[in-house]
Amino acid sequence: MNNSNLISTLKANKLMRSREEVLAFDDALNQLAKNTHGVDLEKLHLILDDNCLQQEVMWGLVHVLESFDAREQLQALLNVIQKLVISAPEWTEVIHYRIFNDEPTRVLYQEMLETVDLNSRQIVTRILEEVARKGQLINV
Repeated sequence: MNNSNLISTLKANKLMRSREEVLAFDDALNQLAKNTHGVDLEKLHLILDDNCLQQEVMWGLVHVLESFDAREQLQALLNVIQKLVISAPEWTEVIHYRIFNDEPTRVLYQEMLETVDLNSRQIVTRILEEVARKGQLINV
């Protein structure tokens, strides 16, 4: 199956409402992880969905995203941030926690933020403020 079909399978099964959907999602993700050449990272980010019933399986997608070159992955994230924050605000925060817990990725992301449009930069600023607020609550 080609990467476009695998992404379509992920999209169709991303809510994982049944065992069949979980298995189809997991199988497509495993196949995609074995051959990431030419994967549309923007579409892959947009698979994330807060309504997914199997969060632990969705974590696999986060790990696959992180397996790509950091610059490519971050650029794709920034390209879809306006959509992603609507469809998956919790997963968007998770990704940002992970970016900012890795110093080289954090520095690169900060550099890249300087080149994005104002709207995307404002969205990321709000996400980071929320992440910081929640982090302070956790540290209390």
